[in-house]
Amino acid sequence: MLQIDRWKRILIIGICVLGLAYAMPNLFYKRVEAHNDAIASIEKTGVTTPEDEAARAGWPNWLPNGLVNLGLDLRGGAHLLAEVQVGDVYKSRMDALWPELRRALAEERATIGAIRRVNAPEGTLKIEIGTPDQMARAVEIARGFSDPITTLSGAGQSSLAISGQGSTLTVQLSDAEKSATDDRTIQQSLEIIRRRVDEVGTREPTIMRQGSDRILIQVPGIGSAEELKALIGTTAKLTFNSVVGTGSDPDARVGVGQVVLPSVDQDGVYYTIEETPVVTGEELTDALPSSDQNGLPSVDFRFNPSGARKFGAYTSANVGQPFAIVLDDEVISAPVIRQAITTGSGQISGSMDYEEANRLAVLLRAGALPAELTFLEERTIGPELGQDSVDAGKLASMVGFVAVIVLMVLSYGMFGVFASVALAVNMALIFGVLSIIGATLTLPGIAGIVLTIGMAVDANVLVFERIREELKTARGPARAIELGYERAMSAIVDANITTLIIAAILFVLGSGPVKGFAVTLSIGIVTSVFTALWVTRLITITWFERARPRKIEV
Repeated sequence: MLQIDRWKRILIIGICVLGLAYAMPNLFYKRVEAHNDAIASIEKTGVTTPEDEAARAGWPNWLPNGLVNLGLDLRGGAHLLAEVQVGDVYKSRMDALWPELRRALAEERATIGAIRRVNAPEGTLKIEIGTPDQMARAVEIARGFSDPITTLSGAGQSSLAISGQGSTLTVQLSDAEKSATDDRTIQQSLEIIRRRVDEVGTREPTIMRQGSDRILIQVPGIGSAEELKALIGTTAKLTFNSVVGTGSDPDARVGVGQVVLPSVDQDGVYYTIEETPVVTGEELTDALPSSDQNGLPSVDFRFNPSGARKFGAYTSANVGQPFAIVLDDEVISAPVIRQAITTGSGQISGSMDYEEANRLAVLLRAGALPAELTFLEERTIGPELGQDSVDAGKLASMVGFVAVIVLMVLSYGMFGVFASVALAVNMALIFGVLSIIGATLTLPGIAGIVLTIGMAVDANVLVFERIREELKTARGPARAIELGYERAMSAIVDANITTLIIAAILFVLGSGPVKGFAVTLSIGIVTSVFTALWVTRLITITWFERARPRKIEV
């Protein structure tokens, strides 16, 4: 008997209504986007401005407010391909090791003699000892600083490669440790870049690893590649270093372990500082824009317990001495320590405006990149080009939609109208699902939707052709419709499962654009099967129950 249980009818209608409700905000994209941005701004700052209040009131809070995020190719934005200079990390590791190793070797001065660090390639630590005959003892002491590697690729190996020749002790990272360090550096860089981009509220950035030492960064909605580079391109490496002296010669001769750095706000002034920092920006827990005692823009910062302890110990032992606050190899301030600073908090002030202070706080709060980024490729996609892509996608979808409707109505009459209504519901369900999961729509994603428009009626064609066949032998139109849906179902399910498997493979193995296509195609397959087998069936049965035709034409 041609019928659908009441609970099934309620479930089908409920799913359709829910899909339409979640798809509806996309018809009012700018209004809902302003509403969401206002809510995010209020939650972040805790301050409600008249503009935020007006934007928030532009869309009812009780309605769904999820949107289909537009990708870089549709919204415009910036594209960067960055190479991480992992060699910087090797150098930092050796610089950090030197004070501890020097202390350990100095305790054995009676055995190994005097020690001093000599010039060596970056990432390598070379130390001369006064008694070459005791090199074995020096190597043994250095090996005490080597740790076993726990990763599968480096299991059973040590973190340091240590050798002694003549009077020179050489220490550097082992190959296995370099490989593990590279992976950690890339992962840390990915996380920090993501945090910095998220700080400015951009929607759905693409930040992913490419190859062994490269990172792809695509941020929709940002003004230009230069703006994006200004946000993430700097290492924002903050350190607090001992000051050895000041001068006006940038090429002044310095001792081993010392560097000459320029002052940010004093032209012609250069500071000679100890290269090994007292405290680093990695030990910062917070940084906020503020004002100094003169009302000028500044940044307040706070250390974690480890950083506060080291900073407190250093300032206690060096009262009356200057120390340098260094940001990205520039001395932004060199105050004299008036008293011990044991609270773990401080302030950076200087020649900056409020916008620069806010940007500096964002960079410091997000953390320091472990290594410098070199930008190999940069592109800016203007919003006009993105809007052209959106308009072209809309036009292609509408042309395809209308063409399919005309073909179905001419081929199947009233049943073609039912299929067209289901196709419209199918489009709404696709956008509803995309909004619920927060997916990003790209140009290939639009191609997937356009393809779905053509594929969505395939199941209806199979059903309607089967009904035509059954009308020749079945007892009445009701039985023909029922058998048409039942006997076409296996072919429909089999055909769509194979397509869904291919879409899943594309998503797993493909890159960004291919994944965008696979996502919309996969969602379209599921929703088209649902609308073809259940929505059109419900419409057909409802019509049949009301009209009670003795004869039908398909």
